[in-house]
Amino acid sequence: MKRILALAVMALILTTASVRAGGITGQYVEARTCDVWTGPCFANAEMNLAGKHAVMGWRIDKGSVDNVALDGLSVVAILATSDTLGTAQTGRGQAVLLVDKRASSAQREALISLAKSQAGSLLKNVVKVEPTDISLERCPCKNDACAMLKAGGAKIETRCLVAHDKICGNESAYYPPLAKNVKAIPAVASEHTYKGAALRDSWQEHGRRSAYVGSFEIR
Repeated sequence: MKRILALAVMALILTTASVRAGGITGQYVEARTCDVWTGPCFANAEMNLAGKHAVMGWRIDKGSVDNVALDGLSVVAILATSDTLGTAQTGRGQAVLLVDKRASSAQREALISLAKSQAGSLLKNVVKVEPTDISLERCPCKNDACAMLKAGGAKIETRCLVAHDKICGNESAYYPPLAKNVKAIPAVASEHTYKGAALRDSWQEHGRRSAYVGSFEIR
């Protein structure tokens, strides 16, 4: 009996090690309906009036989840919350997950698991999972903050922050990125839109300092 238990423990250790050893890397972009690169006075003025909606997108360059390879696939989360994202949520939010339609059933579940692990409680109440075409591309630019995301009814297009984006002169990355394990820099969302029936909500914004662009890595 002891030998059987020892073998079982060893198998578990080896399985866990192989999953961790694979790691996962990729590209990340998000945009919200409030400024994330801003001064405290502007942030306080928007508190619980704006910033209750967001789009988060991950594109896996290489890696796997639970031994399911996800190379080249993407997943997008659409959020509608009760309070400004980045603050404590006092009500029940909702989310929609857009999953790369090229994914197999196993890959679809792995993508969902990845998004939930990285967004945490923000994806506690997923009301719909929708397979769709997803394109997430990083675009060459001076400060490496240009990206384009298209997925179902969601779109984010970003550009680098420049001098004329400073308003009060005291701006900083006031709200950190919503996802874990990301290295991202603030950007202007030239366009940030979503339209879909599942959330019974839509938004359309242009030129807001509300985006993050970067990469993620999970070891």
